[in-house]
Amino acid sequence: MLELSGVSRRVDGAAHLTDISLRLERGSLNVLLGPTLAGKTSLMRIMAGLDKPSAGEVWFDGHNVTGKPVAKRNVAMVYQQFINYPGWTVRENIASPLKVKRTPKAEIAREVERAAELLRLGPYLDRKPLELSGGQQQRVALARAIVKKAGLVLLDEPLANLDYKLREELRAELPKLFADSAAVVVYATTEPTEALLLGGSTATLSEGRITQFGPTLSVYRQPNSLITARTFSDPPLNILPIEQTSDPQRYPGARTLAFRAHHLRLQRKSPAAHAYTLKVISTELTGSETYIHLDFGGQNWVMLAHGVHAFTPGEMLTVYLEPADILMFDTNGAALKLAAEAA
Repeated sequence: MLELSGVSRRVDGAAHLTDISLRLERGSLNVLLGPTLAGKTSLMRIMAGLDKPSAGEVWFDGHNVTGKPVAKRNVAMVYQQFINYPGWTVRENIASPLKVKRTPKAEIAREVERAAELLRLGPYLDRKPLELSGGQQQRVALARAIVKKAGLVLLDEPLANLDYKLREELRAELPKLFADSAAVVVYATTEPTEALLLGGSTATLSEGRITQFGPTLSVYRQPNSLITARTFSDPPLNILPIEQTSDPQRYPGARTLAFRAHHLRLQRKSPAAHAYTLKVISTELTGSETYIHLDFGGQNWVMLAHGVHAFTPGEMLTVYLEPADILMFDTNGAALKLAAEAA
């Protein structure tokens, strides 16, 4: 188990991380989700031993490893850049952590073949990394992490530089690759969709703080604050100030209401649905779905509608929002529950 207790890090007087406490079990997949500069990489560097916290402690399997250098920890890391040894073959790259541990040659050969088969690298084992595509190079880095059998595997936006098709392919594969591992796996991303696809548990980060941690679907469906809801929404969260709702008494204690893009609908789902007739700003087609930008009193609301739709800018469109899909937040941004949900 990896445990961080009250971890903070300051650099030149600036706070990069503040009072982070987190427990990650072995055999678990954990996502760090947050925008750029939220603190994901800083947190991973402390987990790995590349940086030392300014305050707090890091424990692994019951041992205090605070300040212990990465070379003395059993850690595997994969970055968004394709970091391989260019002068070595793919086979030699994958085998490198096992050679460092003086693993017998026969075992090295078996482990390399196993990892190459998992990541479909068999035909390329005798090539150099620069002879491969970007996706294949990243597969080599992942294979090296797999054979190392590290207790802690850190994946820092490893798919960010790949094209869409390869990202989708590897996203689906990653949980399977480490499913039989006893490692603590930590995956950093800026994309809410990626966190949902990976599953496991998610920690949302904002300005160097963890705002919520738990099973990924629970954090997504039941954010504990407006900050967490914003972090876990793509397209951005739509905001409805309480004074602009048609029925403010329905939301006692709320200061702000919010909802996600797919919760706006073109048809009424129930008699209780709120109806809004808004001006269309623009539409964006994305395959079998359409993003519709709407003007709500000067605010840009985004609607995600299934199917291909073509609305003219300036056209008036009636859309519907179910009360059960609305997230409620108090004056401090803390989440509230509807009376029916709290009962």
